[in-house]
Amino acid sequence: MTFPTPSPADWKVLAEKALKDRPLESLLHLDADQLAVRPLYAAATGVEPLFAPRPSHADGRAWDLRTLVEGDEPAAVNAVVLADLEGGAASVVLKGGVLADSAPLTAALDGVALELAAVGLDAGLDGPEAANALAVAAKGSPRARLMFHMDPVSAFAQTGAAPRSLEEHLTLAANTAARHAGAYPDATFFLASGRVAHEAGGSIAQELAFAASNAAALIRAAIDAGMTAEQALKGTVLGVSVDQEYFDSLAKVRGLRLIWRSLSRAFGAETRALIEARSSRRMLSARDPWPNLLRLTAAGFAGAVGGADAVVLDGFTRAEGRPDAFARRQARNTQLVLMEEAHIGRVDDPAAGSWFLDHRTRELAEAGWAEFQTIEAEGGIVEALRGHLIQPRIARARQLLETGLADGARQMVGVTKFVDPDPRPAAAEPETPVVPAGGGDACEPLTRIRLAAPFETQEAGR
Repeated sequence: MTFPTPSPADWKVLAEKALKDRPLESLLHLDADQLAVRPLYAAATGVEPLFAPRPSHADGRAWDLRTLVEGDEPAAVNAVVLADLEGGAASVVLKGGVLADSAPLTAALDGVALELAAVGLDAGLDGPEAANALAVAAKGSPRARLMFHMDPVSAFAQTGAAPRSLEEHLTLAANTAARHAGAYPDATFFLASGRVAHEAGGSIAQELAFAASNAAALIRAAIDAGMTAEQALKGTVLGVSVDQEYFDSLAKVRGLRLIWRSLSRAFGAETRALIEARSSRRMLSARDPWPNLLRLTAAGFAGAVGGADAVVLDGFTRAEGRPDAFARRQARNTQLVLMEEAHIGRVDDPAAGSWFLDHRTRELAEAGWAEFQTIEAEGGIVEALRGHLIQPRIARARQLLETGLADGARQMVGVTKFVDPDPRPAAAEPETPVVPAGGGDACEPLTRIRLAAPFETQEAGR
């Protein structure tokens, strides 16, 4: 049996009938990057096919189920790390006081086989010191799968302060990487993340550009420190946020892979991208945390389908503090269901062949690359931050987000729509605020936002 192939003209007739008195153009909308999202995509509309698969696998799994473990007391952190690994996680990222020295870090990793379970760091501007501590903790394991995750640019952008000049922090990170590269051949050294732009309200192109320019700064510093371009590129992990807008989030991950291809070619050593996707914090609600489970599931789906090499999901109570054991289990199990029951990772690039997603991926990659070129023309990420050039652009994108929620053009379940008048509380552990150390460099910070906060304040005042 042969089925008819409708043309865009056929669709137009039906669409105009359904719209009644509204114009066809009402189905188009512009995003924060001024890219048009159309109601129809098809071969006839000139969409080029795209294939951006995840090139790696994580020990037989489609992607690496990664968790973030925070804490200051080694025994408590060790208990959480072992619980996460036994509960299905493949790797962990550590944050907090346990990174201060090799002794507490070694105690926190007691019983962890570093050749099997990758361990990463989230130490901000103290990244080189934490990296040295992790290298000591891993002694005797030359095949340890260490992820030093040094990212001084993001730490500086978020706090707006640094004890040294940012150039010195980049050099220190690069020298640390060069020193440990020979001892740990399976390690990665840098995390070139764009998440700080996202969490401050930035657009997708701005986040992609921040990640690319961050990577360029780290790679240049590594080459100056004596590493080869190939070593520096292979030692760099790209960081990106994924949220409940799963089509855009998965297209963002795919677009980042395309940007990396161009960037690595520019450094003369094309390498495959390593992408760590973390769930957005700006999308989380605090007053009623339970709808966050839906948002986090959508974010995990986007990271997996988009082809991220590793996915980190926050606990659903993150807006209120550190997740407790129950919230951590929910975060792990969300990924396990996506991976082992929904079999999301069985296809190399599930989005390939979708006219909309292929077009959206390419448009976002091109917009991100254009913004990256703008940052580079401004002197690179360091000068653009210090000169207050990036911040106003992100502020404009944030304003569009906030206005869309305020006027009803956008909705948040449980916050602006379907609001529970009597939400059930959920437990969270107190989080120690980070006090930035200044005196060496400064910029206007890219302060984190939480989109639900203004509405929760209004609700509390009633």
